[in-house]
Amino acid sequence: MAYQIITDGSCDLGADIPKEKGIRVVPFYVTFDGVNYKKEIEEVGVRTFYQEMVDHPKVFPKSSLPSVQDYAEVFEEYAKKGLDMICLCITTKFSGSYNSAKTAADMIKDNYQDIRIEVVDTTVNTVLQGLLVLEVARMQENGLTFEETIAQIERIKSTGRIIFTVGNYEYLIHGGRIGKVMGTAASTLGIKPLIMLREGEIFPTGITRNRNKGKKRLIEQAKDHFEKIGKSPDDYQIVVGYGYEREEAVEFRDALLASMKTYSNIKDIDIFQIGATIGVHTGPYPIGLGLIQKYDR
Repeated sequence: MAYQIITDGSCDLGADIPKEKGIRVVPFYVTFDGVNYKKEIEEVGVRTFYQEMVDHPKVFPKSSLPSVQDYAEVFEEYAKKGLDMICLCITTKFSGSYNSAKTAADMIKDNYQDIRIEVVDTTVNTVLQGLLVLEVARMQENGLTFEETIAQIERIKSTGRIIFTVGNYEYLIHGGRIGKVMGTAASTLGIKPLIMLREGEIFPTGITRNRNKGKKRLIEQAKDHFEKIGKSPDDYQIVVGYGYEREEAVEFRDALLASMKTYSNIKDIDIFQIGATIGVHTGPYPIGLGLIQKYDR
């Protein structure tokens, strides 16, 4: 292995996949009282986090980015081993994690001048970031060099999309991700937002009157996206993301898969749980899909 893959906790790959793939995750912090912050997964489980949200719907948790010191300690660990590093961070439009990592990398390179540390603004987040990280792991497994891997990351990251909906607007309003006027009007009408993340920012893509119609529309939007870009899902990595309700995610995955089988050769789609870093903004009931082009397609 010529380089170490590092990412922040927004990747939402859980605990097992990073261990299996040799990926190092620098966690975000989460708090419910605004005072006591705990490292996601390492000190507070994702299921526990969502259960707190469900049990206390009027309490809005907060997340905090990894510190410069958090990154510096991880970078130095691998620098001592003589390993170059590629660090993939959540979009800078959502967090300062990239800035923490960049500052830490500059500090470490002062003492280890032969070590290369490439910090990447992925322009994505959550399960889509996870897909990109897994593509980088696949590049590494297939023998791409450090430079080739960086080039491929930059080529494919802009192809990433998240198409999703949430239970209500409250968490988006509280987290500053949507205007209060729009949110209040939407809450009064009881409509459900349809949202897309592209190139680091979220954009509204429609509204529906209920959640089931919203999920059907997400599946239609996925098909519309592939038709618009003239590509097949076969050329993409695709994953379903969810918050609290895994059973709903399985049903959504099956419906999405049934749709995609009519216009691709897709045989299966993984399901990842959206973590606390993004969950503080979406609430406990986000559901949707992430997709990104495979590096070798």
